[in-house]
Amino acid sequence: QVNIKSVHNLTGTVLHTNLGRALWSPAAQQAALDAMQGNVALEYDLAAGERSHRDNYISDLLQQLTGAEAACVVNNNAAAVLLMLATFAQGKEVIISRGELIEIGGAFRIPDIMAQAGCELVEVGTTNRTHLKDYRNAINENTAFLMKVHSSNYQICGFTHSVDEQELAELGKEFSIPVITDLGSGALIDLKQFNLPEEPTVQEKLQQGLDLISFSGDKLLGGPQAGIIVGKKALIQQLQAHPLKRVLRCDKVTLAGLEATLRLYLQPEKITEKLTALHLLTQPVAQLQAQAEQLKVRLENRLNTDYLVAIEPSEAQVGSGSQPLARIPSVAVTIAPATEKMPTKTTALFARLLALPQPVIGRIERDKIWLDLRSLANLERLLNTLEAL
Repeated sequence: QVNIKSVHNLTGTVLHTNLGRALWSPAAQQAALDAMQGNVALEYDLAAGERSHRDNYISDLLQQLTGAEAACVVNNNAAAVLLMLATFAQGKEVIISRGELIEIGGAFRIPDIMAQAGCELVEVGTTNRTHLKDYRNAINENTAFLMKVHSSNYQICGFTHSVDEQELAELGKEFSIPVITDLGSGALIDLKQFNLPEEPTVQEKLQQGLDLISFSGDKLLGGPQAGIIVGKKALIQQLQAHPLKRVLRCDKVTLAGLEATLRLYLQPEKITEKLTALHLLTQPVAQLQAQAEQLKVRLENRLNTDYLVAIEPSEAQVGSGSQPLARIPSVAVTIAPATEKMPTKTTALFARLLALPQPVIGRIERDKIWLDLRSLANLERLLNTLEAL
């Protein structure tokens, strides 16, 4: 039995980093299975009958979807940033706003990546306000990049100012210095059309004149873990030629799943139906309410009178650093002790849920267990699991 167990995600965080982020679509699962079960034309051009590059299929798709000149794929977005910096900025300076020196999960920081890549960080502006003149004044003959980092996992509010990518791109052209951005979540469609929190798209950033953009495959893109870089063909070719690229490259299973995921975006009218992550994020509240009613009945059948089971409005979130302050309307089944004299009943039941053959992971708030339906992958499987409770 493996220790990486399949679990039921009822936390209300759809792209939960600790639970594996985006669920693969059925199409991506099938493509990965096909790649596992046999040989694939990974680095082989069937039309020409000769060797090719393993990123070619992905690059062609991303050119079609985003308008980028070319693309490069590595094993995650931190690796993508590392590869860009190591290729072009080793022994040189990279200019970045102080307000964008982010730390992501696991205490992994942008300055640490820069140090590992052998480049010198040049901080400009202040935590809350950075102006175009700050970048301009920091440019010298040793400047490799002007860099932007999308603050997807935090927000600075109030008296703030930042320089947008278009302004920075124009400054870069003036001095012939490439401008790159770490976009993080990697949305390829406008999420506002689904009443979801706004997130900048890769296409928007390319149109603003950026030279290289990196983003994740397993966040809002909804596919396997990968780091994707799109941008100018001449720069992408240099990334592909760097020795680190081989170290960081993806295997056939990841690339097959990623290609299948990207192909779903060729039919945007069906994307919420076909892409699992987006399907979960866009489920109507009425549908979640119907699921909650079934879950409530099952729990009431399995729990004794020490507990009160109820259905309550909840607030879910995208997760994985995407719009941390934004909330999505949801529905949860809550479980509370029947009397206030039994507060330990909550933690005891939470432990029992975690000990099930397929653990059930919710959250504890206000002395209640909250099982949020927005992030649940399979209701029928959950109901079957609860038979063992």
